Amino acid sequence: MVEGYKNTDAGIIPIDWNSPVLSEISDFENGKAHEQFIDDKGDFIVVNSKFISQDGRVAKYSKANLSPLAKGDIAIVMSDIPNGKALAKCFSVDKENRYTLNQRIGCIKPFEQIDNDYLFYKLNRDKYFLAFDSGSGQTNLKKSEILACPVALPPTKVEQTAIATAIKDVDKLINQLERLLTKKRNIKTGAMQELLKPQPDWKENTLGETATLKARIGWQGLTTAEYRKQGKYFLITGTEFKNGFIDWGSCFYVDQERYKQDKNIQVKVHDVLVTKDGTIGKIALIKSVPKPATLNSGVFVIRPIANSFHPEFFYYLLLSEIFSIFLSQLSAGSTINHLYQKDFVTFKYFIPKTIDEQNHIAKILSDMDNEIEELDVQLTKYKRMKLGIMQSLLTGKIRLKK
Repeated sequence: MVEGYKNTDAGIIPIDWNSPVLSEISDFENGKAHEQFIDDKGDFIVVNSKFISQDGRVAKYSKANLSPLAKGDIAIVMSDIPNGKALAKCFSVDKENRYTLNQRIGCIKPFEQIDNDYLFYKLNRDKYFLAFDSGSGQTNLKKSEILACPVALPPTKVEQTAIATAIKDVDKLINQLERLLTKKRNIKTGAMQELLKPQPDWKENTLGETATLKARIGWQGLTTAEYRKQGKYFLITGTEFKNGFIDWGSCFYVDQERYKQDKNIQVKVHDVLVTKDGTIGKIALIKSVPKPATLNSGVFVIRPIANSFHPEFFYYLLLSEIFSIFLSQLSAGSTINHLYQKDFVTFKYFIPKTIDEQNHIAKILSDMDNEIEELDVQLTKYKRMKLGIMQSLLTGKIRLKK
């Protein structure tokens, strides 16, 4: 044991910290059913599992406040599916007379000597609660189980507040970046609608006449048993598509024999990929190939014939509502789980007559994507930094004492 620390039910903490159970530092209340009072014009936000798990982005409203929440209260999700992401997720109440607590959501009311924000950060998805999830069957936390949670607690409210403030400062940076990212993505969406709108001098093409479509054919029989976690040859299945590109870090691998089996689906820079099974119509552009890569049977690779279009321009065209409308027309209102080549080759689209003009439009949108990607990298960095700060501050590894 490191000098100055002690082992407790709340983990290894500084010797002057305490480890009370939640019942010793807070009160607890259960929520109530609001079904009969749900109304889009209601005055009160219903704090339910979806509201908390979606960080307040999805809300229902109630005409009645059956279970009022006060500013500083902490709402906690008590039920979830096996391995769910909502169990023990918390919401810190920031306004009076605005929220009402739904059933299967608990309300923790910290005592006066406890900093509400500190306790929120400490309890949110705490491993103590997650241990109740067996991985099979729904988890239902009991009031007694919640109140028995041990809490690593600094000796003074001043130190608790200092810790919470440090974490909140990082949260503010994360929220600012998320808002900026949303704004940039909305701007890009508007730019795509404007830049890809067919002009009078644009020409109409049919996909089957201007591009080759290739995919792993059925007789090759690649099975999931052949997927490798390590290797020299990437396998793209469609699940690695992220924001229009390939997340190479999440790819499986295949053996060399499977990679060399079909040259037509050996991935190249500027290839445009489209999923044709499961969630159909997901799009990815190959910007780089860090290792040799091939496709499974659920992905098309599209390449222009004789420079018939600029690949990156076509990629943005597929990301637009033009392709979405085409897919919806194929489905005719029903759900389709396969995009057949015989249907896809009939896709008609308009493009500028010159490659230079297509390239100009693609570059404008690509520059926007690069800016969004840089912000996304920065956001990931801040989120990792927050986790590190929380791990150090909430366990007392780093002290913030005045």
